[in-house]
Amino acid sequence: MKGTQILLDKIGGREAAALMVDGQLQDFLLDASTDAPMPNAIYRAVADRPLKGMHGIMLKLGNGQTGFLKEARGIRPGQALTVQVSTFAEGRKAPPVTTRLLFKSRYVIVTPDAPGINVARSIRDEEERVRLLELAHAAFQGVAHGLILRSACAEEDAEDILADIDRMLAICTDVLAVDTPEPQLLLEAPSASEQAWAEWTTPAPDEIVRDTGCFESHDIWQHIEALKSPKVPLEGGAYMYVEPTRALVAVDVNTGANFSPAAALKANIAAARALPRALRLRGLGGQITVDFAPLAKKDRRQIEQVIKAAFKKDSIETMILGWTPLSHLELQRKRTRLPLELP
Repeated sequence: MKGTQILLDKIGGREAAALMVDGQLQDFLLDASTDAPMPNAIYRAVADRPLKGMHGIMLKLGNGQTGFLKEARGIRPGQALTVQVSTFAEGRKAPPVTTRLLFKSRYVIVTPDAPGINVARSIRDEEERVRLLELAHAAFQGVAHGLILRSACAEEDAEDILADIDRMLAICTDVLAVDTPEPQLLLEAPSASEQAWAEWTTPAPDEIVRDTGCFESHDIWQHIEALKSPKVPLEGGAYMYVEPTRALVAVDVNTGANFSPAAALKANIAAARALPRALRLRGLGGQITVDFAPLAKKDRRQIEQVIKAAFKKDSIETMILGWTPLSHLELQRKRTRLPLELP
């Protein structure tokens, strides 16, 4: 089917969201089956044990959960503070947290520690920027917090934007008002459907379907089932394997039956373009090591350009670190999702 669809369903009792673009699965979200601290969740925490060699401190988050605060100058054991989970933890480590809170919705981001009102740079029309700034200043008059108007605000109804500002400001105010000395969860991480609404609706999709069974009726299961396999088909009969290990995510690119230099370069370019989607759909992050098909050093620059352009369009922060002596390309990707676990 042509166009963009957002499909909201459930898998095993957990919320799931699928983003389809022209008949291809572009993104997929599934609520975690674990009670581990999730990115963007906010906790009232209690400082516990300093880690001097790492210049940080362990925090108690409640219910036996812990977090790690890297910048911990002036924080004493027993001190209560409000923190937000930054990313998922590696293995059994405590998840990183920050004291710089963000309250994020479809239209706005409220920033308690960064005063000022800003409009997304992607909104370039000067009249629209002025309109949005006037709305924001009127809504935030006398408020000490900062506000970012996201790209979804462009050309949207003023009442909808103002309602979203009021809602996020109320949530922010309620969270910051908690002054308990006991560790506890203050604000849950967004669910799969909430993330889909906040991140996938700009530009507006052609269709949004919220219905138990819509994955079946829209023939989405074949795309989801394909994610259980590490093999990712590429054009021209080439393919790559994307396999998470304990230490890293290993990516192996193969040309298929064609072993010519031209086929290798073509497969490597296809893999570089397909890699962000393959990682995003499987919820993979951390250290990524790519073993391309036989690649001449003169072609590395072209691969770098292709892969940088591909990740620039991706919503998850990924750094291109460079080549190893064995001609592997290394990347570092933010752990904003748990590795996908399908029943």
